[in-house]
Amino acid sequence: MFLILLYKLQDPKTHISQLFENISQKDDQKSFEELFKLFYERLLNFCVRYTMAREIAEELVSDALFTIWQKRKDLSHVSNLQTYLFIMVKNKSLNYTKQFSNYRFVYLEETGSHQLLNINDPGKELERRELILKMDQAIETLPHQCRIIFSLIKEEGLKYKEVAQILDISPRTVETQLVRAMKKLDKILFPYVSPKSSLRRKTNPISVIKSALFSTFF
Repeated sequence: MFLILLYKLQDPKTHISQLFENISQKDDQKSFEELFKLFYERLLNFCVRYTMAREIAEELVSDALFTIWQKRKDLSHVSNLQTYLFIMVKNKSLNYTKQFSNYRFVYLEETGSHQLLNINDPGKELERRELILKMDQAIETLPHQCRIIFSLIKEEGLKYKEVAQILDISPRTVETQLVRAMKKLDKILFPYVSPKSSLRRKTNPISVIKSALFSTFF
């Protein structure tokens, strides 16, 4: 928890760059351990959306992260480690699913992604938790690429350009897919917002989803 808090307080890109420099130039194992902790869960959630199996995702993500350590002297060309890691995990995931395309994967529902409590208003906390559950279910109804784009932007906080580089598509496509995702999620989730809630009375329906969920997490 302290590590995550420290990461949020610092400039993320600067901190990641410093860790990467310590790893590649100083063979600093502690910096690698910190980098591993910072990225593991994020990359794992991303990878599961491709493999649909957590055990496989754990193996692929660990392999990707350890590759950074093993090839640390050969990565001077990498200017954005975060994007580089997501692309590496995406490629490993696609290669795996192509190789084992005849296998039937059992989807493992994500748990514990958002655990923020509002002890001052239990009623709102219950409503928020119900919305989170409905949102998780609604996200899974999105088309595959649309779901991944939504996850990278709204859950991982990446920029359009970074997502475009990771998925090898244009930033315009990223924007279009995200808008479609937001509209669909709004249509699905809006009925579940309590009629008495101030969120329900907002003039822009999509703002209901943003106010109820995204602003809480990011």
